[in-house]
Parts: sequence; C-alpha cells; structure tokens
Amino acid sequence: MDNILSIQNVTKSYTGHKALDNVSLEVPRGSVYGLLGPNGAGKTTLIRVINRITIADSGSVILDGHQITSDDIFHIGYMPEERGLYKKMRVGEQAMFFARLKGLDAREAERRLRSWFERLGIADWWSRKVEDLSKGMAQKVQFISTVVHEPKLLIFDEPFSGFDPINANVLKEEILGLRDRGATIIFSTHNMASVEEICDHITLINKSRNILSGSVEQIRREAGGNTFELTYRSDYDTFTSAIGNLAEIIGESRGVVGGYTATKIHIANDSDIREVIRRINESCELRSLSEMMPSMNDIFIRAVNGTL
Repeated sequence: MDNILSIQNVTKSYTGHKALDNVSLEVPRGSVYGLLGPNGAGKTTLIRVINRITIADSGSVILDGHQITSDDIFHIGYMPEERGLYKKMRVGEQAMFFARLKGLDAREAERRLRSWFERLGIADWWSRKVEDLSKGMAQKVQFISTVVHEPKLLIFDEPFSGFDPINANVLKEEILGLRDRGATIIFSTHNMASVEEICDHITLINKSRNILSGSVEQIRREAGGNTFELTYRSDYDTFTSAIGNLAEIIGESRGVVGGYTATKIHIANDSDIREVIRRINESCELRSLSEMMPSMNDIFIRAVNGTL
C-alpha cells in the first residue's frame, strides 16, 4: 500500500507528562484517516508534531518517503480545533492573507477563494468583518483557508464542531470531494457517526499510545463477533446480576415502548452465549435478542475500556 505519511515510534514528553508514547501509524495516500481518542489521549500533540509546531523527542515523521522538513508545511493544510481568525479584518482580506502565506500569488488566491466562497454560500460576506460571522460561517472561512492552496495532506481537528446538521453534511461532502480529487485527509474527532460515514482507516490513541489501527471495514469485521442487542423488562440490578462477568454492557441502555429496555452487550467467549441467554431469560422478561455488527462507537468504548 502506498502511504503518504508514516509515523514511526514517535515519543513526546512535557514536564511530568508523556503526551505520546512510542506511537506509530501509516496513512494511505488518497484516504480519509480518522484519528480518534478520548480527551487528553495525545491526538492534538501528534497533529502538532506532524505540522512541526512541536518537535518530537524521538521517532520519525516521514512524508512522501522523506523525513519531513519545514518546507513540507506548504504541502499541508491544517485547521486546528481552536479557530484563529482576526476579528477586525474583513473576511476576504483575512482569507487572502492566509492564501498568500501558503504561497499563492494575489490573482490566483482571489480566483480560488471567490470560487470557494460561492461554493459554500458565503460570497456575500467577502467585504464584511470577521467579527460579524456566526461560528459556523467563521468555520467555513477557516475551512476554505485550509484547503485553498490544494495541499496533498489535509488535517482537520474536530471539523464539524459548531455546524448544524445541514452544514456538517455539506462539509462532509466537500471532504470526500477533496479525497476524490487526490488529497489525503486526516481528521481528529469524537463523532463516531462521522467516522463510519467518511473514514477509510482509523487509529485510536488512548493514554498516549496507539491501541488500534486499521481499515474501518476490517476493524468492524474483527470486532463484530458476539455483540447482541436485547430487549427486556426488568430492573437494572437484576439484569446486571444475571449476566455477571460473562458479558459486558456496551454504551447506554434506552427505554422502548411497553416499558422495555434495549441494551447492547458483548460476550467474549462463544461458549458462554447460551448460558448468558439462559440467565437473562430466567431472571428477566426477555422479549428479543439479535446479533449485530458493532458501531464504531461500540468499538471505541470497548477499546478504551481494554475489552476489545
């Protein structure tokens, strides 16, 4: 597989804290790559290392077959979670400033920017001040400023934060379009639904280490065994007592019509499935049982809890 980015044994420590602990991963060219993990896991530190904002204590960052250098930053677009627009500047002026920083001449920068502004429905805001923008519109400006120089690697940190569902979908379509036109996308997110919709591959970082990497399809298939959704009527303590330590409850239970509860569980051992069902059936009013493919959210929870 042709990888555009290779992270090899990267470690980064701050005073009293190891932010990255021997992290390695491979980002395939032309993919949408999800970088997942709980708050404080090390995702943002890794992104900063890739962008050379922070230098790793050890390890290598290989871009397109060579050790990354300061000049490579012109081939990377980065939209941080903390948006950085100058409020007193006019919107078009701000976007032009960022485009020129990325090496575009004034004429080409304006041509590309006006095309993107039209595309994302903010053309009328070119001469308005940044401080007049809503949060979602400001993020559109930042998104455009990130992609306008057509870099081969794009990195988005929580790109859908602050968007309503309609505009979030517009952004997802644009990200997929950028991939289809040859860009490689890395994005860090807590939104597991977005991961399932647009990611080809993922890495899950927890407690500064890479604990899971692979294609989304492969990971879901390998994690898919013995995950069930049950609908039952009983109090929670009776249900948890019935399954004991033979099964793990995944995520939050929810109430359904008729006073029933729907709960997802994972049973680690094939040999325990019949016993778990027998116990639940004897202790609770079991209405339905179905085996299911786990969602990325289920996999995330199990991986972080160490039960995957």
